[in-house]
Amino acid sequence: MDWVLFSIAILTGFCIAAICFFVYYKYAINKEGIGIIKNAKKISEQLKQDKILQAKEKFLELKVQHENVINNREKKILDKETKIKEKEKGLNKNLERVNRKELILKTDREEFDKKLSALNRKSKELDSLHSKQVSLLENISGLSKKKATEQLVESLKGEAQTDAMAFIQNSIEEAKMTADLEAKKIIIQSIQRVATEEGVDNSVSVFNIESDDMKGRIIGREGRNIRTLEFTTGVEIIVDDTPQAIILSCFDPVRREVARLALHKLVKDGRIHPARIEEVVKKTKDNIEQEIIDIGKRTIIDLGIHKLHPKLIRIVGRMRYRSSYGQNLLQHSREVANLCAIMASELGLNVKLAKRAGLLHDIGKVPDDEPELPHAILGMKWAEKLGESREVCNAIGAHHDEIEMDNLISPIVQVCDALSGARPGARREVVEAYIKRLKDLEEMAIAEKGVSNAYAIQAGRELRVIVSSNKVSDEQSKKISYNISQRIQNEMTYPGQVKVTVIRETRSVNIAK
Repeated sequence: MDWVLFSIAILTGFCIAAICFFVYYKYAINKEGIGIIKNAKKISEQLKQDKILQAKEKFLELKVQHENVINNREKKILDKETKIKEKEKGLNKNLERVNRKELILKTDREEFDKKLSALNRKSKELDSLHSKQVSLLENISGLSKKKATEQLVESLKGEAQTDAMAFIQNSIEEAKMTADLEAKKIIIQSIQRVATEEGVDNSVSVFNIESDDMKGRIIGREGRNIRTLEFTTGVEIIVDDTPQAIILSCFDPVRREVARLALHKLVKDGRIHPARIEEVVKKTKDNIEQEIIDIGKRTIIDLGIHKLHPKLIRIVGRMRYRSSYGQNLLQHSREVANLCAIMASELGLNVKLAKRAGLLHDIGKVPDDEPELPHAILGMKWAEKLGESREVCNAIGAHHDEIEMDNLISPIVQVCDALSGARPGARREVVEAYIKRLKDLEEMAIAEKGVSNAYAIQAGRELRVIVSSNKVSDEQSKKISYNISQRIQNEMTYPGQVKVTVIRETRSVNIAK
């Protein structure tokens, strides 16, 4: 029994302790929750205050921006209002001026009407007086008004014709005197303003070498190097006793320049043999062709000529290596272009057109082949084909009177061409005849069937003819040599003898890969 009571007491104590612990735990939890809620309230209140402050700052910022926009708009509106007011003031002033002018015009119109009415009255009075005088004159002379007018007109017509003829004659004589003086003045001024040095082209170039030992290498074993050089360039190479010099002889300046540059490269490189010579000569020819184009471009840039066809630019560059009666053709054409520009300026004509015609007037002298047309007509046809204007084409074709002139640029080009060629020392007739004879020799040989190329060397005393080995046999080459010699003998005039050498080579070329 005591044990039961003791157990009940213990259970009761445990229950009371559990109840007390539960009550305490609940109280502690409530207290902590209240603290958390208070902290949460404080934090939320702080966040609320921060957000309110940020919103206020943003509002103030937007308010400032809005005020700035409004101020700018108001400023622009005020500026526009000010401008409108100023325009209104200007319009008011103009309106006042117009009103004043209208009043003045109204007053002037009234005065004009009064004067016009007065003039009409006086005109009527004069007409009546005139009619009275006419009738009085008719009574006195016994002639009607129509007959008297006819007689007066006839007498005045005769006097007018006499006076007009005298006036025309005097005007023509005065114009001739003035024109002669003005023409001489313009020509003299043009010559003085375009004072250029004259350079006469020769048919010989001198190639300088450092030592005479190089001559032997240029000649090569059994002369094979020099023969290859002469064969590939068409230039006669004279190696004589002249110290440190080799003479290149050819009437064609392009060939001489190719030979000179090729020799320079070979001597500088040191490798001189037939294969290398052919390679260098080919590259040099390509370089000369590019240089011709560059010279043409530089020339038109210097003269201020635009939109020239590329083929005409190349033709202008080729003039550098051509001569006319010994006078360098490019130098002559540039001088003619400048003279034309000066004369056209003095006469009030198109300066650019005159300069263009002056530069192109001799393009017919540098053809790739040798046509039978005169160079002026050939140049005109080229210019027409390549899109030049009618005035330029006519000036080119008419500068030697092959065709009629149809504009004022043509006589200017003709005169300037004559001026440039007439300068002392500008031209040399003997050289031109010599070059023409050499060209005729080469053309005569090339005309034969099977001939691939021909070169006149030794001042025209020898003609070397290269034939195609696959088209011409050895027997045919002898016949070609004989035919050419007979044609030269029968058709040409030349001093001494002309040796015709026909060369036929057979080459076999293979490439090891």
